[in-house]
Amino acid sequence: MTLENTTMKRLAALLLLCLSPLAFANSSCDKPKNDFDGLYCLNKIYQQADQDLNDSYGELAKLLDANGRKLLKSSQLGWIRSRNDSCSYRDGRGFFVNLDCATSTTIERVQFLNDRKRECKSSGCLNSKLQ
Repeated sequence: MTLENTTMKRLAALLLLCLSPLAFANSSCDKPKNDFDGLYCLNKIYQQADQDLNDSYGELAKLLDANGRKLLKSSQLGWIRSRNDSCSYRDGRGFFVNLDCATSTTIERVQFLNDRKRECKSSGCLNSKLQ
C-alpha cells in the first residue's frame, strides 16, 4: 500500500466520522425520543425559517426605492407584532412560544416577501402590495 492510498483511506475514515453526527442528528429529528428532543428539532426548523426570512427581507429591500423600503419596514414590524400575538403568550409561569405556529407563520411571510421580489424583478416593484 502506498503512502497516498493510506492517506486517502485515513481521510475517508475521518470524513465518515465527521458526517456521522450529522446523520444521527437528522435521523433523531425524524423520531424524537421525548418532548425536549422534539423542541430541539422544531427550534432548528424555526431558526432556518427565520434565516430565510432575514435573507428575503434584505434582498427585497435592495430592490425597493426609499418609499418602498419605508413601507416594507412598517409592514414587517406589524407582521412581527401579529406573529408574536398569535404564537406566544406570557403568564405567571413564564413566557411560552408555539414554535409550530411561529415557523408556519414565518414561512408564509417568506413566501410573501419572495412574491414581492419576483414582482420587482419581472414587472417592477409594486409598493402598494407591501402594506
